[in-house]
Amino acid sequence: MRCEVLVLGAGSAGLAAAVHAAKAAPGAEVLLVERHGYAGGMGTASLVHTFCGLYLPGDGPAVIANPGFATVVAERMIRATGAGPVKMGKVWVLPQHPAEFVRIADELLKESGVKLLYHTEALRAERDGEGWKLELAGRGGIFTVHARAVVDASGDAVFAAISGVAMATTVTDAGSLQRPAYIFGLRGVAEDAEMGLKLAGRLVDGMRRGVLPNGALGLHFRASARAGEFFGTIDLSGAEEGSAYDPLDPRCVSLLESTGREIACAALDFLKAEAEGWAEAYIAQWPVRAGVRESRRWIGRQVITGEEILAGVRHADEIALATWPLEFRETNRGPKLRYPEGDQPAGIPAGCLVPAAAELERVWVAGRCISCDHAAQASIRVMGTCFATGQAAGERAGESVSAE
Repeated sequence: MRCEVLVLGAGSAGLAAAVHAAKAAPGAEVLLVERHGYAGGMGTASLVHTFCGLYLPGDGPAVIANPGFATVVAERMIRATGAGPVKMGKVWVLPQHPAEFVRIADELLKESGVKLLYHTEALRAERDGEGWKLELAGRGGIFTVHARAVVDASGDAVFAAISGVAMATTVTDAGSLQRPAYIFGLRGVAEDAEMGLKLAGRLVDGMRRGVLPNGALGLHFRASARAGEFFGTIDLSGAEEGSAYDPLDPRCVSLLESTGREIACAALDFLKAEAEGWAEAYIAQWPVRAGVRESRRWIGRQVITGEEILAGVRHADEIALATWPLEFRETNRGPKLRYPEGDQPAGIPAGCLVPAAAELERVWVAGRCISCDHAAQASIRVMGTCFATGQAAGERAGESVSAE
């Protein structure tokens, strides 16, 4: 199998990269490889139900920070849900529905002519002339794909790991990694059911009495754009049973999944018994996977830092704007936010999308694994920014093959 551009990962960054690679190289074969059965990543498989980082910061109206792919997705989502931007504290967010995001992603991929390989993982990669040869695996076995250019939008810098190039990635110390989220769907909650501070107080009381596990600390619920539907969100510690948090270890992430479900079920049983309006509630949807916020990152030609984002530093070669505050979730006790000076967006330089290693030619990076430090990753990982870095990486990959 051959293609001009291979995009690894169909999350928000990979989706944008694939669509814009196809636009930049009309007629070229663009192949999108994804381990699940649909695109959208955190916004679909992990049920993250708001697009953060779409809009410019500040007190003005909601203005798209990075026009292009983000604009298209936002407009289609607003039509699908009927819900526009919402101000949450100092920032704008766009409520989104994971099921609608799946449909929108399908439409965009079909319109752009991108070829899809769902339920597929990349195992190995090596140079192949001026391009790359990848070994991919599906249930039917292992097969080979030859690509002239690659975009790694895997979220975990998978291509760096399988290419065998030393010093291509970095990992934050396990104790400081952003902790994962576990989100589940609910129905059957009464319109006048307990919510907000009253419900939070009831959950705390349940933990004090030993009726609820301590992992329920910070559990909160938010109504979706659909009648009678809510999403519950748990921030997991990631270090259950005394183990160190490692989002790349299948034993650790397996424990995350089972722990998230255990806490959700215990919390719902408690609320059904003790909270007003919760007696008929039930869990209607589990995520495909827990929402991992941070793992490996690429080492690029440039590294954007948290200090640059806080200072609103701009770059002559910037490819996108980072507009989200530094959102630290290094524990399961809620976020700690640090806002840029004067609500100024920071520029993401082009070198953050290009691996530093010379042997990694014709490779671009997008999404939460771009070249940045731990603090900057707390901002650039959100889906709105990932749309923008994905668009930029896809355009460059497409241009590289169309120019020949």
